[in-house]
Amino acid sequence: MMSRATLKDLVKTKLGGALFVVASNREPYIHIHKEDKIDCIRPASGMAFALDPVMQACGGVWVAHGGGDADKEVVDDKNRVQVPSGNPKYTLRRVWLSKEEEEEDGYYYGLSNETFWPLCHIAYVRPTFDELDWIQYKKVNQRFAE
Repeated sequence: MMSRATLKDLVKTKLGGALFVVASNREPYIHIHKEDKIDCIRPASGMAFALDPVMQACGGVWVAHGGGDADKEVVDDKNRVQVPSGNPKYTLRRVWLSKEEEEEDGYYYGLSNETFWPLCHIAYVRPTFDELDWIQYKKVNQRFAE
């Protein structure tokens, strides 16, 4: 089993001084309103569960869609928050998707889940291709890149 120090050394050796960046739709920490306070929870996401320890060991920036109902309240003016709370190890940079403009539906529920997921997981479900989903996907990916 690899230790945190060994992992950090491996990443430093392979990436040198490069910034370690993860980009995903799912965020590793979600901020939600609970009664009269804001709670930080870990979502049920395999990728977030697998990569969070790597990010904690190596630092860097995780870019993800901010979907929690209190996510906007805990970020700075550049939509960043240090995570995990209490003992920050890396930066979570949130990207906001508009439900009104159907960005989340087209980008995530449409193209990502209906086209790419079946293709990448060799699922026995025929992928669907929708031009409007593709337009939203390109638009949202540009926002992630920025």
